[in-house]
Amino acid sequence: MKIELIAPAVEENARIPNLALPILAGLSPADVEISFTDDLLTPIDLEKGLKEVDLVGITVLTKTALRAYEIAGAYRKKGITVVLGGIHPTALPEEAKEHADSVVTGEAEEVWPHLIEDARMGNLKPFYRQEGYTKLSKIPIPRREILPRRGYLPLDVVQATRGCPFRCEFCSVQKFFGNTYRLRPIPDVVEEVRRLPHRWMMFNDDNIIGNPSYSKELLKALIPLKKKWFSQASLFGLKEIENVELLAASGCNSLLIGFESLSKKNLIRSQKFQNDPSEYREIIESLHRHGIAICGSFVFGFDEDDFSVFEETVSFAIQTKLFSAIFMILTPYPETAFYHRVKNEGRLVQDQWWLSGRSGDSAPYFLPRKMSAEALRDGWKRAWKEFYSFPSIWKRFHWNYSPTLINRFVYFPFQLMQHRFTKKKILEGRRRYRTRLF
Repeated sequence: MKIELIAPAVEENARIPNLALPILAGLSPADVEISFTDDLLTPIDLEKGLKEVDLVGITVLTKTALRAYEIAGAYRKKGITVVLGGIHPTALPEEAKEHADSVVTGEAEEVWPHLIEDARMGNLKPFYRQEGYTKLSKIPIPRREILPRRGYLPLDVVQATRGCPFRCEFCSVQKFFGNTYRLRPIPDVVEEVRRLPHRWMMFNDDNIIGNPSYSKELLKALIPLKKKWFSQASLFGLKEIENVELLAASGCNSLLIGFESLSKKNLIRSQKFQNDPSEYREIIESLHRHGIAICGSFVFGFDEDDFSVFEETVSFAIQTKLFSAIFMILTPYPETAFYHRVKNEGRLVQDQWWLSGRSGDSAPYFLPRKMSAEALRDGWKRAWKEFYSFPSIWKRFHWNYSPTLINRFVYFPFQLMQHRFTKKKILEGRRRYRTRLF
């Protein structure tokens, strides 16, 4: 039996290896021949580039849904069985089923081997969902050998936890992982990390320090391995200096942090109670003193946001010398609490925006409270332009806040690349521009 696993592309995808599909490969029977295509690295020609296989498995995010459905349709026209899974089909299984022979909702570890056997027997079920959630002690070592050798950043991807202990209104993580935050046995994580070929790695956890006692033990265990790594972390676990010291000692030299808003009212309305804007600067300074660079994530369009939010946020990001920043327009992802709230309030103006073919060009998809949709989009563009302007790039650089290579030698090339990305993709809206790293 031949199975093709596919990661669909959108232009914002980072050149970082997908971990979910190598895990599926590790769960597949030994006599199944597995191939893998990353649509970002090797764009799939829907007319001539389809592989001759027995089954195609496609992982789907909301932002890749349209492309995933196009790929699925092309394979089904050839009579090849298509299975869709991932966070978007979990949120909207009936929609996904319109484009597939079978849909896996939720995690797939326990159902994937059964699905393969059913496909072999010609008895594929329309939907698969496992009972409960996967025990992380049962996750196999990903078959990284299926990944292409060229095209990705020179790093490995590892997972230590699943889910998040917080319940932010706009986040889609809860729909997929439920009200769970599960911890993988630390010896398993350490042994996998020990075997990785690259010195650099990424934990693709939604919150690497969501459980204080677990994270401390994990970070201590990583110290002897002398790896360099980055991940996502909430502000909650960064208030204690001991945690910051352990992060630095374990090899962490950059973190993606969701500051989201400088308004306490916005954060409370969005149920992001773990964030307190009065603590932002102190935490940033603490991380910088320990050589940890920060990519700050900010969202525009909350109920308390008015015209002043753009200048205030960018000024904060520049003053605190963030290594990089991501500015996003608040988005009603399907089946999130925010999606249902704005829909019930009559403020959802474009449902199923992920199928429009212009998902990045027509936001926002709801009516903001204190500004027009046009003002929100224009302010979002200005934020990108100002933060990655040449004066900002120079102001944010300083030698003392990190002795690590990521800041001293990568800083200016990275900033220039982001400056170019902002000009081409954000300001000019060039749809085929693909050079962004993060």
